[in-house]
Parts: sequence; structure tokens; C-alpha cells
Amino acid sequence: MSDNATSQQNQPAFDILRLYSKDCSLETPNIPQIFSKEWKPEIKIDFEAKPLKLNDETYEVDLRVTATCKIGEDVAFICEVHQAGLFLIKNVDEATLDYLLSGVAPNILFPYAREHISTLVNKATFPPLTLRPINFEAMYRSRQQEAAAKSDVANGADSEQAPQA
Repeated sequence: MSDNATSQQNQPAFDILRLYSKDCSLETPNIPQIFSKEWKPEIKIDFEAKPLKLNDETYEVDLRVTATCKIGEDVAFICEVHQAGLFLIKNVDEATLDYLLSGVAPNILFPYAREHISTLVNKATFPPLTLRPINFEAMYRSRQQEAAAKSDVANGADSEQAPQA
């Protein structure tokens, strides 16, 4: 094998192998009574990205997005989507791997999850629900900065303790 081919094999790589819906559900426990209520919804959005290592270079990221809509105390709908993807990631350090799995991959998956939620809610004849974009990369960086700040505070507290005689 030539040196050029060897150096290309050792280059960092990130690629989308496949994107797919893993699970989609819509629960409407109070239909049809909910339609007679004044539409003043309280909507709560929860999300979580779970990476799974499948082999040395292939990872699955499962992004779960749940939209819960209440009218007063009554649940109008609960819509949950698991949007997943297979990603090829190789020749990167642990910090970069974590960033790709926790920031980049969820950013790729979220528009698909948004579209599924919007479609499911629309098919149940509720008013349109369009989720705002979420920047998972910015959230990842923010969590890293918070962790670094907490670590600095903890290390500073340790160094400020008076030595014992």
C-alpha cells in the first residue's frame, strides 16, 4: 500500500450511513372532548440523544423528542418520536467523538423528528405544531463550559484549603 493510501486511511472521517425513524407515537387520551375546550395549550418539549457504539467505526444515535400538550389539566396529546441514524466515525479523539455524537448527530436528526411530530399532530386535526430549531452543538459547548467551570471551582476550593500542621 502506498504512503498516500495509508495516510488517507488514517484521516478523520464522519459520515451519515443511514437515517431512520425508530419509533413514532401519538396519544390523544381526551379526544373528542378536548376539541370543545378553548384552545390555550401548554406545550412541553423534552428531548434526549442516546449514542450507541455498534463497532469500532459505527455508532447509532437515537434522538427522542416528546411533545406534550395540555389544555388546563387535560392532556390533548403526547407525541413522541425516536429519530435515529447510523454514523461512521473514525480516527478521532474522544473529545471529538463525544462532540460528534452529542452535538453534530442530534443536529442532523432533529429536523426529521420535527417533521414527524408536525405531521402526526396535524393528522390528529390539532392546530399546527412547529417546533423551533434546537442547536445541539451550542448546547453541547455550553454543557462543556459549565463542567469546566465547576471543575475549576472544585480545584480552586481544594487549593485554597489551609495546610494542616
